[in-house]
Amino acid sequence: MKDRRALTAPCGLDCFNCQIYEGNITDELAKMIHQKLGVPKEMIPCKSCRKEDGKHFHLSAEGCATLNCVKNKGVELCADCADFPCTMLAPTADGASTYPHNMKVYNLCRINSIGLERWIEEAGQIRKKYFTRKFAIGKGQAD
Repeated sequence: MKDRRALTAPCGLDCFNCQIYEGNITDELAKMIHQKLGVPKEMIPCKSCRKEDGKHFHLSAEGCATLNCVKNKGVELCADCADFPCTMLAPTADGASTYPHNMKVYNLCRINSIGLERWIEEAGQIRKKYFTRKFAIGKGQAD
């Protein structure tokens, strides 16, 4: 559980469930990313934003602005900030079917509601629902 706490990004992403996290990435995925983006294979597996200080091949040279903001404000999670939620957490349509970033505010609200440890236990299900469930007006994610 302690490792998963450290693998929870300040923005509410569950790094421990990410496909490119070093403990999850497959050779097939690493090969595909290498071929599509030209990134050396050894740079593809991610150790988590906190462990890499927000500097991974898919981010800008300055690193993750959200991580930098959290560090500057001295909070552990965006949800701990007086400005939560802010525009850094705003969802986007671009990549929504592939990237879990639109789950951030929901995840942070769940963390505030049930606590980080309980959220860690359900994070995989949240991610699964995000990518597999249909939206039902007035009901959220339909079963």
